[in-house]
Amino acid sequence: MIGGVLWYVSYGSNMHAERLGYYLRGGTPPGGLRSCVGCRDSSPPQRVEPHFLPGGIYFATESPTWTGGPAFYDPALPGTAAARAYLVTVGQFSDIAAQEMHRAPGEDLDLTEVLANGRHRVGPGRYETLVYAGERDGFPVVTFTAPWSAADVEKNPPSAAYLRMLARGLVEAHGWTPERVGAYVAALPGASGTWTAEGIAGLLRIERTP
Repeated sequence: MIGGVLWYVSYGSNMHAERLGYYLRGGTPPGGLRSCVGCRDSSPPQRVEPHFLPGGIYFATESPTWTGGPAFYDPALPGTAAARAYLVTVGQFSDIAAQEMHRAPGEDLDLTEVLANGRHRVGPGRYETLVYAGERDGFPVVTFTAPWSAADVEKNPPSAAYLRMLARGLVEAHGWTPERVGAYVAALPGASGTWTAEGIAGLLRIERTP
């Protein structure tokens, strides 16, 4: 790994740069119920790029921060998942992952196994399974998700506060219109059947109303 740097790829609310900033610097994101401690290194990402992951996204379990179902990545699902890539240090990635599990940051993850085998479960938590998704510009692309597959868990619709963060991230990362964001998210398992494309697009339009 070049210089201890990798691409952390987010597919959920961390696609929104402001939300990721709370993991980096600490504080409570708007609409969130829990405060973040922040990373040992609070520096901003070295680069930020739009990205797509092979596979799909679904919503399940219950978020203690947002209520409703948070997003999970399953590379076995059909299609591609819209995401955002942040070039960060291994330490920053490790601290973000720790905070996702509501633990204090402080120890770097050993990425040897995930880089060799493509997947590595570092703990029992729902965001403690690392996935290696290739390289980009010479740096490894890594994300984290649940140990189970989309087929093995009951889906749960996301909350409006969580979806608003995720939707903002899609606009920032990919330049999508509210309508395109709505169509994409409303088709995802867990959101489908509860959220409509218009309802999701409306979350973004409300923000732009003076």
